[in-house]
Amino acid sequence: MLNPQWLRTFTTLAELGNFTRTADHLGLTQAAVSQHVRHLESRLGRLMIRRPRRLELTPAGHAFLAYCQEVEQADRRLQLRLSEADAEHGEISLISPGSIGLSLYPELLDLQRARPGLVIRHRFAPDDEVLDAVLNNRYELGLVSLKPEDPRLVATLFAEEPLELVVPVREEVHEWTDLQRLGFIDHPDGQAMATRLLSRCFPGHPGIRSLPLRGFSNQIGLILEPVARGLGFTVLPCYARQAFARQEEIRVIEGGASVVDTLWLIHRAEWPLSSRAQFVLEHLRRKGKFQNL
Repeated sequence: MLNPQWLRTFTTLAELGNFTRTADHLGLTQAAVSQHVRHLESRLGRLMIRRPRRLELTPAGHAFLAYCQEVEQADRRLQLRLSEADAEHGEISLISPGSIGLSLYPELLDLQRARPGLVIRHRFAPDDEVLDAVLNNRYELGLVSLKPEDPRLVATLFAEEPLELVVPVREEVHEWTDLQRLGFIDHPDGQAMATRLLSRCFPGHPGIRSLPLRGFSNQIGLILEPVARGLGFTVLPCYARQAFARQEEIRVIEGGASVVDTLWLIHRAEWPLSSRAQFVLEHLRRKGKFQNL
């Protein structure tokens, strides 16, 4: 079996690309780092090419780096399993879409502050990445907007999230011409969301592409910045709007038909949730923020 320290040295060296920085990062001498690499290459063949200003991994080096990452993930899963009975210590891993993530993350941080033994690991991601991360055990909990049919997953109704038409605070919207005057602030899901909502609120309209584009942002937390500054309107889920700090500078146009998305909590079906995950879900249930829990 390969020495675990050698694996840590190699992965750090591959990341930092420099023997001196690797030695400093790991608290080793540069000679020790070189020795670890020699031990590995005596067993596995040449793993890296040393160039004047950078290191280049060989094909064997790339294969070995992937192996090191698999070992690291396996070790993390083992540590989680060994601590599953302790609800207030260890890692809580959640991967979710951005909108619900903006609402959940502060709640989870409040819980971590109250229970310092917990460690929150949260990632924003689209549905397909959430499914892959939960299926491959990189995250214990996930949230998706479409209920998966995969028998390896348990899906439970988590929350309902309506889409909202959001405009600058002093603006009124009664007709399609008002939207044409304002212009659209787009985002990665913007046109799809706007089409779904506006087709119900303004039946027979010429389509979202007929509106002037006033801006675009792929950062969920920044989409409402141009709206608050009077530069246009947007359509996005309510949890994203609720997380915006300056609510007094925006307004939601009420009335008309609604479009409501369903969010599903997923985890692997083959084993029960850890005590930590159950503890977190009970905390959210007590807060009453997500009524469908």
